Order: sequence, then C-alpha cells, then structure tokens
Amino acid sequence: MKYQQLTNLECGWKWKYLMKKHQEGEQISRYTENSMNQQYVTLLKSIENKPEEILHWVREHMNTNLDNKMKQTIRARRKRYYNSELQHTRKKSIDLDFFVWQRLSQLSERNAKTLSEMITYLIDEAEQKELYESQMTKLKQGIQDILS
Repeated sequence: MKYQQLTNLECGWKWKYLMKKHQEGEQISRYTENSMNQQYVTLLKSIENKPEEILHWVREHMNTNLDNKMKQTIRARRKRYYNSELQHTRKKSIDLDFFVWQRLSQLSERNAKTLSEMITYLIDEAEQKELYESQMTKLKQGIQDILS
C-alpha cells in the first residue's frame, strides 16, 4: 500500500467529516427518529478524541448512505496528507484570471507543453531578455565612452 493508514489521524478526519455533514443538515446516524438521531450525534460529539470509540460509532451508528462518500473523502485526504510531505508532490495553486489562464493554455497547446513547462519557458525567456538588454546597455555605454 502506497499510503499508510494511521488510525488516530484518520479517526479525527472521520469525526470532522461527520460533524461537517451534521452542520450541513445531513442525517449522519442511521436512525430516523429525531430523538435517537440527536442522542447518537451527541454521543459522537463527546468522543472526539477517542479513536476506538469513533470507529465503533461509525460501524454501529453511521448512516449507510455516507459510507462510500466518507471512504472516498478519507482516501483523498490520506493522499493529500502524504503528498504534502515532499515539496515536489505538494499541491500548489496560483491565482490567475480566467482570461490569462485561457491565453496561457492556448499558448502551451500551440507549443505542445504543459502549463508548468510553458510558465518556466516564459520566465526563462524574460530572464534572457533582461540579460541581453543589460549587455546591450553596457555595450552602448562602452561605445559612447570610446567615442567621447
């Protein structure tokens, strides 16, 4: 298995997932009667830092409709958790206007490059242009010094 399952950590994620669903108004327990539902939600709230009891609550009292979705959420969270350990696998984001992203995307398609490769290419080009301009400025200054 690529990503190790850590019971304590994942129980905390499950608890947070269930609390978020409860706050969003979804029924997290399998019981339809309001008083029983509220009783088991209160029980879940009280066992926040008890991983074994959270696992037991999930097995015994969780709404079966949430089971698959919670497993997917935990798998995704586990992957993000392990990928964030190394800088090159950490998720990154940049804030681009849609129009800028669209132009960059079209440019990268024309050049058969990924967006990251295209951004790197454009940065390299800008740096080379700065270097060229500074060399030309020095050359012009040298010529003016010789002529004067």
